Amino acid sequence: MKKSIVLLFAISLIFSLPSDAQGLLKKVTGAMKDELLGTSGKSGQSQDPEPGSACSDAELVVGLGGNLKLNYKEMNITSMDDGSVLLQDRVSGNYYIVKDGNTQGPLRAGDPRVAGFESYDPDDRSMETLMKRYKGYISKSGDKYLIKFGGKSYGPFAEIGSFVVTRSNDKFAALAVENIVVTEDQGKKMDEAIKNAKTDQEKMDLAMKYAQQMQQKMVQGGGPESMSARLITNIPDATFNPMTGGILNGKMKYDDILISAYDKVLDLQGKTILTIKPEHLAGSKVFISSDNSKYAVNQYGTLVFSNNNTQLADMFNPHLIKNGGAVYLAYMYYSPKKNAIMQCKVAF
Repeated sequence: MKKSIVLLFAISLIFSLPSDAQGLLKKVTGAMKDELLGTSGKSGQSQDPEPGSACSDAELVVGLGGNLKLNYKEMNITSMDDGSVLLQDRVSGNYYIVKDGNTQGPLRAGDPRVAGFESYDPDDRSMETLMKRYKGYISKSGDKYLIKFGGKSYGPFAEIGSFVVTRSNDKFAALAVENIVVTEDQGKKMDEAIKNAKTDQEKMDLAMKYAQQMQQKMVQGGGPESMSARLITNIPDATFNPMTGGILNGKMKYDDILISAYDKVLDLQGKTILTIKPEHLAGSKVFISSDNSKYAVNQYGTLVFSNNNTQLADMFNPHLIKNGGAVYLAYMYYSPKKNAIMQCKVAF
C-alpha cells in the first residue's frame, strides 16, 4: 500500500471516532506521518530528559543543528575563562569557536584562532610556559625577567613562580624571586663539568669552586632575603607573605585576586575570608560570591553551593561574569530537547 493511501486512511479515522479517542489517535497519526514522509528525527532533537542543571530562562549559546550539524556525543569541548567555547568535531576534526552568540568555523588544527585555546598544565610552572601564556606582560631582560603592567615595569627577577591577572586586566599579582644562586642553565653546566672530571680530586676541586662562586653571588645579590619569593602586585596594601603558603588565584572571585590555602581562602592582606567545607575540597574550581558569604564548587561536573547545598548536575564551563552591574556565576549544559548548548546564570 502506498504511503499516501495509508496516511489518508489514518486521517479519516480521526473524524469517525468519538472525541475522547481522537486525541490519542492524532498523536499516533503524527508519528505515523513522520515515518511515512521520512521526516522523523530531522530536527536533531532527542527524547532524552533535560539535565539537572537546566533552567527555565536559559540562554542559547549555540545550536548544534542547522548549518553546523554537530553531534554532541562526538564533540570535544574546551572552555575559556571569558566564557568562549571551542567545539571540535571528532569525526571531521573541524573546530568551531563560539563567543557572545557568534560562531567561527569550521577551522582546522593549526589555525592561530584555535591556538588561543591551548590548555596549560597547571603543574608546569616553567618560565617558558609562563612567558607564552602571559606574553603581553612578561618578557626576558638578559638573564632575568621583567613584568610590565599598566605602563609600569617591575623587576628584573631571576624567577617568576606564579602570575595572575583579573578579568578586567587592571590588577595583577605575582610571586617572584629577585636573585637565585644558580640558574637552570648554569646548574646543568656545573653538573656536566663535574660528571666529566677525570679524577675524584678534580671533582672535589670543581665542587669547591662552584660552592665559593654561589656563596659570593649570594652576598653580592643582597643576601638570602633576595633569594626568597615575595609578592609583587599593583594592588594597594597587599601584605601577603608567600612563605606562609598558598596559591595565587585570579578566577575565584570576579575582578579580584585571592589566596587559596587548602581549606582557607585569604585576601592579599592575609585575612581569611572563608573556609571550604571538607566535603568540597575535592572540587576542581571554587567560586566566591561578591560579598564573601558563600562559595560554589565544581565537583566532577556538578556545581555545589555551600549556603544551601544546591547541586546542579551535568554542567560544564562554570565562570563568573558581570552583566548590568551585577555579578553572576554562569555555566553551560547540553539540552537534548533543543539540541543546543545553553547557558544559565545564578546571581552571585
